[in-house]
Amino acid sequence: MRTKNVVVLPYDFNWSHEFEKIKICIEKELGDNIIGIEHVGSTSVEGLAAKPIIDLDVIIESYDNFEEVKAKLETLGYYHEGDLDVRGREAFAYDENEKIEFMTHHLYVCPKNSDELNRHITFRNYMRTSKEDVEKYSAIKLQAAKLYPKDIDIYCEYKSPCIIEIYKKIGIEN
Repeated sequence: MRTKNVVVLPYDFNWSHEFEKIKICIEKELGDNIIGIEHVGSTSVEGLAAKPIIDLDVIIESYDNFEEVKAKLETLGYYHEGDLDVRGREAFAYDENEKIEFMTHHLYVCPKNSDELNRHITFRNYMRTSKEDVEKYSAIKLQAAKLYPKDIDIYCEYKSPCIIEIYKKIGIEN
C-alpha cells in the first residue's frame, strides 16, 4: 500500500488503542507462532507528529516458521510483499476493502535477531525519552508534509538527515 498524499498529524492518544486492537486480533490468529508484537514507528512515540498509520513488527523466533505465519496472516486478509529491499523484515499489506477493519497500518514480520527490528525498537525507545528530539523531528515532519504533500519520496528525503542524526546519537548504523 503506497502513500498517495502525505498527511502528518499531531500525536493522537488513540493510536496506542488502535495498535492494541490490531495486536489482539493478530495474536489470536498467530498464537504460539510468534514471540510478540511491537508498536514501532512514529505513532508509538507519545508527542511525536506522525502520518496516521500504525507500524507494527510481528516478532518470530527465526524464519523456520515464517511460512506458517505467512499462511495465518493470509487468513486475516494480509498478503506478503517481500522484504521491500530491507533485510531482516518481511512486509505485509492488505486490501482495505476486505476483512481488515482497523486503522491503516503497516505490518512487518521480523526474526528476533533482525537488525531492522533492533533499529525500530532502539529508535522508538530513545524517542520516548527525548522530548527535545521529539519536538525537532515533529517540526521537520510537519514541514516536509506541508512542502511535499504529494511526494512521499521527497518527504522521506527531507526528514532523512534528522533521522540519521538521531541514529548516530544512539549508535545505530545507517
